[in-house]
Amino acid sequence: MLSVTVLNLAAAFFKVSGEIAMSIYVGNLSYQVTVEDVTEIFAEYGTVKRVQLPTDRETGRMRGFGFVEMESDSEETAAIEALDGAEWMGRDLRVSKAKPREQQQKRSDWSSSRDGGGWGGNRGGSWGDR
Repeated sequence: MLSVTVLNLAAAFFKVSGEIAMSIYVGNLSYQVTVEDVTEIFAEYGTVKRVQLPTDRETGRMRGFGFVEMESDSEETAAIEALDGAEWMGRDLRVSKAKPREQQQKRSDWSSSRDGGGWGGNRGGSWGDR
């Protein structure tokens, strides 16, 4: 489920005024990291246009990954090469070019591909048995 969410967020980053935007995926971030922290470290490699750090809908807690948009391909490449695998805030970063999301599956395709189908699989019994 997490990979689908990552791809959805990446897709949102790719559409800016109808053009493809530079976008970098940054994984294995500390849960205490801020937009300012990420901006500061990426600014060493060029102009940072935008940083997005998704949070969990229920808890509001940082999810441990984010996206950075930079001004140019050369800046993006320099940041990826320098920061991928680097230790920062006690964690080894995973930094790569963000990938656009694949076309979203239809609900019926998704539910039929899961064991048990639909919501929660086959647990047996009915509501009256609980």
